[in-house]
Amino acid sequence: MTLSYLAFHLIFTIPPIVLLATTLPRPLAGVGGKRGAWALPLLCLIAFTYTTPWDNYLVANEIWWYGESRVLATIGYVPVEEYAFFILQPILTGLFLYHYLSRSSETNKRTEAPRWIGGGFWLAVSVLGWWMIASGIDAFLYMGLIIGWAGPILAFLWFYDGPQLWQYRRTMLVTVGIPTVYLWIADAIAIHNGIWTISPQFTVGIEPFGLPIEEATFFLVTNLMVVKGILLFLDSAPALFSNEAVSSQRTPMS
Repeated sequence: MTLSYLAFHLIFTIPPIVLLATTLPRPLAGVGGKRGAWALPLLCLIAFTYTTPWDNYLVANEIWWYGESRVLATIGYVPVEEYAFFILQPILTGLFLYHYLSRSSETNKRTEAPRWIGGGFWLAVSVLGWWMIASGIDAFLYMGLIIGWAGPILAFLWFYDGPQLWQYRRTMLVTVGIPTVYLWIADAIAIHNGIWTISPQFTVGIEPFGLPIEEATFFLVTNLMVVKGILLFLDSAPALFSNEAVSSQRTPMS
């Protein structure tokens, strides 16, 4: 079966978004009040702005490319369906996070160590990514561009409020892990169907279950950015993640 990029969205991204949006147990404002209503639009805007030049660079340098006659149109070097992905992925993962927050509470001891451990780890990952880019080794280029691009954002989030993130580590594990595995499966199917192709020249050649490790890393780090960004944005609402707080906020979005 030959799939277009639009068909990919109609099968793998839009249906779960519709399902998650229509089955939220309460109006979106029930999670984080008005901040809950603004978190996803702002995050989508940031994701679109930050990802657009990076992804155009990848396609322009043939690190990945899309199948012939599989896309509706391109803007710059990137298909319009890819631009849509910059918005649809944060919505998908963000709505899954809202579902989880509306059904669970998590309280852990706050400690300062994660700020420096988490921030330091992702700063080191960033440096590794920049080294991989600068090394001139073709096989390292795609991975270097991924972690060199995502690492500074993740380091900033941990340095900004690592203790808060660590308090909700179980939340992050579930709400990053499940959407990431789902997108790994969808990505592997898209690659198998030739919707897009990842250059073997610029990857290390490790492909568990037919998915290049670079692609697996991409969806992991981008979902980490989505979940951590939303959690920190909502953080200023007192007792935000308690069941009591959620159940007391039943007004629709304004």
